[in-house]
Amino acid sequence: MLRFGITPAGFAVGRRNVHYSWVIVSIASMMWMTSSGMRFAASLLIDEFNKPEYFGWSIGAITVGFTIQWMMSGLLAPISGWLGDRYGVRRVMWAGGVLFIIGMLLTGSMTNLWQFYLYFGVLLAAGMAAFQVTLVSGVTLWFRKQLGLAMGLLQALQGLGTAAAILIVFILFDQFGLRWTFWIPGLAGGAILLFLTRYFYNEPAELGLRQWGAPVDEPIRRLQNNDLAKIRTRTFLKQAQKTSAFWNLVGIHFWGCAGHNVILILLVAMATDSGLSKGTAVAVYILLTATSTLTRFATPVLADRFGAKTVMLVCFSAQTFPLLILLVSQDTTAFFIFAVLFGIGLGGEMTAFPIANRQYYGDAPTGTTYGWQMAGAGVGMALGPVLGGFLRDWTGTYDWSILLSFCLSLAAVFCIIFLPSTSRRQLPDWEDALPPEARTAGGIGPTLAMPAAGGGDGSDD
Repeated sequence: MLRFGITPAGFAVGRRNVHYSWVIVSIASMMWMTSSGMRFAASLLIDEFNKPEYFGWSIGAITVGFTIQWMMSGLLAPISGWLGDRYGVRRVMWAGGVLFIIGMLLTGSMTNLWQFYLYFGVLLAAGMAAFQVTLVSGVTLWFRKQLGLAMGLLQALQGLGTAAAILIVFILFDQFGLRWTFWIPGLAGGAILLFLTRYFYNEPAELGLRQWGAPVDEPIRRLQNNDLAKIRTRTFLKQAQKTSAFWNLVGIHFWGCAGHNVILILLVAMATDSGLSKGTAVAVYILLTATSTLTRFATPVLADRFGAKTVMLVCFSAQTFPLLILLVSQDTTAFFIFAVLFGIGLGGEMTAFPIANRQYYGDAPTGTTYGWQMAGAGVGMALGPVLGGFLRDWTGTYDWSILLSFCLSLAAVFCIIFLPSTSRRQLPDWEDALPPEARTAGGIGPTLAMPAAGGGDGSDD
């Protein structure tokens, strides 16, 4: 008899039991594809909003909207991670799904620049921020082993979602105009987010399971949504902030994201300004995004195996030096070559950070830590496009915007060199500062009297 649903061992698919950790990866991937794609796909509309027959806004003024959105996402990222660590990620996601729908509907109805700033920059950013940290930190709670593979799948599918969103926006705007370009993805995407949140469990213990790869005789204990979890989160964060790696990772995320977001937000406008048709410019952007999907998957897997620092150095360099191509030539061939090379670096630029956190801090509650890193990313993503946009307005050319992107990304490369080796834990004894009942060895929260089914050897039943 075929089965489908949750069992004491995990998740039943036909006659096999699949550990629910892999279901969490699938759900998180679909949620991230849905929630994050529009922030990049909307950049296709920059040159449209700039046209006199539409809004007639300047390039710099339009990029301010993207800056506000990324700034809000960055500021809210630590708060989202903190709330997720303390109270569970599902509550944060419910609020995010509602804000996503409201922000998309209002953006589709905008008529003035201030509305673009408020609806797209603030409300939609708040909805997206609820997912960008909680999804990644939530997945890490389900894996003791093979976290790199899980992160690779999550990041790769997110890249595919962005590519799909770019194509959807291009088609919807061409066929139905501004309103339905935001309304259709807003309503459909919001419904998907709210539906999937129901099946995104905060941690394995909620289902009476252990982490994937945990020993089968390890007690099943709650790590979230209790008073001891709050103590662990607060104590760990205070210690982590005293390490150089904590602040350097925040800075690396800032420089790298500031550099690549100049390109991601302005690429289509840059290509059309150089004489490419809108369809060709969109094809370049889709190629870049699709190429990045390969390294989005490979980077966490390689970082898990060879160390995050080494892999990050390679990827950040690959994001930096292909920019020189566009300073030499901006014909159609140059744009397509650039898209492939830059996409390789871009895909690995952000995806090694969760692995670096695991290698530096082990099983500590790193949701807030990752939130701080995403705050650095958010501020960088905010400043890059607006500086590049106003450079275009002031100089009449995108060459200075490209040079800005190069310098910002190069700064990240130098910062990575000064990271400590990921082969050594930064805080191996951080739990010594906890009361005995809050330590892993002492037990975190109540032990659940559950059977050993769905144990941690990583095999299917």
